Amino acid sequence: MNVLKNFEVLFIVTLGLACAANYALDNTAVETKAAQVAAAPNMQVVVVSAKRLSAEEKKQSLLDERTSTLAAASTPARKI
Repeated sequence: MNVLKNFEVLFIVTLGLACAANYALDNTAVETKAAQVAAAPNMQVVVVSAKRLSAEEKKQSLLDERTSTLAAASTPARKI
């Protein structure tokens, strides 16, 4: 009976140590990754330059997309 209690305590202690080690290793990995990203001098940056759509253009674009989606969905049904 005493052996089972000892195994239970050993299991709980081992589980606690494993969780603590996992937490410690994850934090150091995140910190080193952040340091590498901050130290990268030749990081490429993508700049997208385009004019914004007006409300009317956006509405027309959504209507066109909806009609093309509906047309694509109804085409296989006609073939069957």
